[in-house]
Amino acid sequence: MALTSSMMLPLGTAAPDFSLSDPTTGEMVSLADFEAKKALLVTFICNHCPFVKHVADSFAEFVTEYQSKGVGVVAIMSNDVANHPDDGPDKMAQEKIARRYSFPYLYDETQEAAKSFRAACTPDYFIFDAEQKLVYRGQMDDSRPDNGIPVSGQDLRASLDALIDGRPVPVEQIPSIGCNIKWKPGNEPDYLTAT
Repeated sequence: MALTSSMMLPLGTAAPDFSLSDPTTGEMVSLADFEAKKALLVTFICNHCPFVKHVADSFAEFVTEYQSKGVGVVAIMSNDVANHPDDGPDKMAQEKIARRYSFPYLYDETQEAAKSFRAACTPDYFIFDAEQKLVYRGQMDDSRPDNGIPVSGQDLRASLDALIDGRPVPVEQIPSIGCNIKWKPGNEPDYLTAT
């Protein structure tokens, strides 16, 4: 496991387009499906990462709460499943059911979605406003495996509440930290090595 932090995509960036399959339903889900939402939360997760496992159940509850407030949510799994079979589509479907995920859990087989978001770690979170412009990127909260801090979702919550209430999103944004996305051999993005 390589500890990796968010690349912190520039605020104001337009949400990258995507069209990916949800292995649980077989349906294709795209950015256009969320055009009518007050906000869109995109997260890059996987099944096996201990940082994702640490927040998964709390995140599922958090999402259900915010979906009821008009927030769109989608999770994307971009890992190389040839070398990490626990993250494969069949296992994704099992994970979605077991965790009671109420949001699409999409398979980014080509890893192009991860690259377009400049995603680097799992979990990696991005919040877009009603115009699908980036207003937040960073951590869910300060909780990490074994640090004793309860999972609260405070950072995501502060940003989503501000959007819903028509207030400015907090400017202090702390990068998410987790396992690196498992790139296919030779497919590592340039932004990870740029200085």
